[in-house]
Amino acid sequence: MSDPSERAALSDEDLQTWAALATLLEWLPTALDAQLQRDAGLTHFEYGILFALSEAADRTLRMSTLASYSNSSLSRLSRAVARLESKDWVRRAPDAADGRYTLATLTELGSAKVDQAAPGHVDVVNRLVFDPLTQVQARQLGGISRRIMTAIRSEEGWQP
Repeated sequence: MSDPSERAALSDEDLQTWAALATLLEWLPTALDAQLQRDAGLTHFEYGILFALSEAADRTLRMSTLASYSNSSLSRLSRAVARLESKDWVRRAPDAADGRYTLATLTELGSAKVDQAAPGHVDVVNRLVFDPLTQVQARQLGGISRRIMTAIRSEEGWQP
């Protein structure tokens, strides 16, 4: 067993960077959830589901695809989609092409909910993420984020 006093440590600069990123990772989801809950009665996770469906062909995706986009288990996704179904924003049905899969489809009411929630969400994303940055910094943030995503997982995340 190794001596804890000999464990690897981050440099002072890396520790400062990590502290800032770790804090951001804690604070940003809370801020996004608070705005969406207040303005639209949705969590950020639920909004992400509705938005992904709104951008999909025929407003329909396989549940497994949605789970991958949202970095969620099928179980967690299923519970969230059940909440959205209870409000008639999403409908689930077996995939006619392959009955092993379940499709989620955004309803007209769900599409209206996305349209209602989007302006406030875009505003908070701009205010919290893009307004404090220059255009160059925003492009760098995109590149840095994609590099970290690739280090975590080789698969592609959700892309508009």
